[in-house]
Amino acid sequence: MNLSDISTHWVALHEALGLGAPIADDAHYERMLAVVDQLFDAVAADPAHPLGGLVEILANRIRDYEGRIHPWPDTSTPASVLASLMEEHGLRQSDLPEIGSQGVVSEVLAGKRRLNLRQVRALAARFSVPMEMLAA
Repeated sequence: MNLSDISTHWVALHEALGLGAPIADDAHYERMLAVVDQLFDAVAADPAHPLGGLVEILANRIRDYEGRIHPWPDTSTPASVLASLMEEHGLRQSDLPEIGSQGVVSEVLAGKRRLNLRQVRALAARFSVPMEMLAA
């Protein structure tokens, strides 16, 4: 394969997927996610599949876009992570039985009390986040 052949294929990929530039908007992002889903079905059974590299490139583009447009909350403290998760999910302090009473939740959010291992496990499972984000 020569440079001309490679260029032709690259231009076709760029025109079909917008692969030669960062993801520009939510519509482009949704198209990229759909392509990755289709490719992943084909590649998942064979780790050495030649399209695995394309999946990796698309995943990096998606990750970059998500980092720019939908960044993770400030993870400096478990309390700030919990507060962000509560806001994101529209929850009140009384909506977290995994922690305990509303008073206990209030103390955790104020930094007066730390989450214990049981609470961290339950919250990580509920919000589908790594336990490390909620552990002090």
